[in-house]
Amino acid sequence: MAQSAADPAGGGAWLTRLLLNPRNRAVQRDLRNVSDLHRTVMTLVPDHLGEAPRAQAGVLFRLETDGVGEPVLLVQTRTRPSADRLPAGYAHAEVRSMGTLLGALCPGLLVRYRLAANAVRRCGPNSTAGRWKQAIPLHGPEADQWWTDRAATAGLAPRTLVSRSADTATTWHTTTSNLAPAPAPSTAPGTGAGAGSRADRRVDRAVTLFEGTALVTDPAALRSALLSGIGRSKSYGCGLLSLAPATPWA
Repeated sequence: MAQSAADPAGGGAWLTRLLLNPRNRAVQRDLRNVSDLHRTVMTLVPDHLGEAPRAQAGVLFRLETDGVGEPVLLVQTRTRPSADRLPAGYAHAEVRSMGTLLGALCPGLLVRYRLAANAVRRCGPNSTAGRWKQAIPLHGPEADQWWTDRAATAGLAPRTLVSRSADTATTWHTTTSNLAPAPAPSTAPGTGAGAGSRADRRVDRAVTLFEGTALVTDPAALRSALLSGIGRSKSYGCGLLSLAPATPWA
C-alpha cells in the first residue's frame, strides 16, 4: 500500500483516494455494510476524539463504483490521515492537501461538482406521507430542488445539473436476545434468528448522486460546506461535496 506525501500546510484538510482491493476480506465486508466501512474509515484519524469523533476529525467519505474497475473510496479529513492504519492489503492510498482548492475559490469561478447525498424531507405532524419526522426520500425534480436550495446556502449557483439514484447505503443492525448466550458472529449478515441468537435488521438509506457545473457565489460559505459536508447520513457515506475547476487553475 503506497501513500504520497501531503503538503504539511494542508489548508486544514486532506483528501485520501483509496483504490480498494476487491479480493481483500475486509474490503468485501465493508462493501456489504456501510457501518463497517465507516469504522474502517475512522482508522485513518486518531483515536480518542471524544463523543463525536467523525465530526471532530471532519471525516466525510464517498464510495465510487462503476461496475467495471476497482471501487474507489474518497475520504476527506481535517486531520492528516494515517493510511498505514488500514487493514493489510486493503487499498492503495494517495493523500493530497486541499489547500490549493480551498485557496482558489473566488466569486464567479466556474467549477464542476459531485455530491452523493441523502436527499430527504421530514414529515410534519399532519403529514399523510408518513409518520411525524419520518424521512421520506426525494426523487426527480424534488431531489433536484433539494440540492439547488442547499447549493445556494453553500455558496454555489448551479448552472447544469444531472441527478440519478445511486446505490443505497446499506447497514445491518445486529441485536442479540438476552434469553441465551449468542453464538459467534456469522461472516455474512442476515444469519441467525430466534431467542439467544443474532438477528440482523437491514436498513437502506436512499442516495442520490448530483453532478454538474456551478458558479461560486460565496467562497466562505462554500469552504464551510466543503469541510462540514451537506445533508444527513454523513456517517453512511453521504455529504462529501467534491469540486474541480471547469478549466485548469490559472
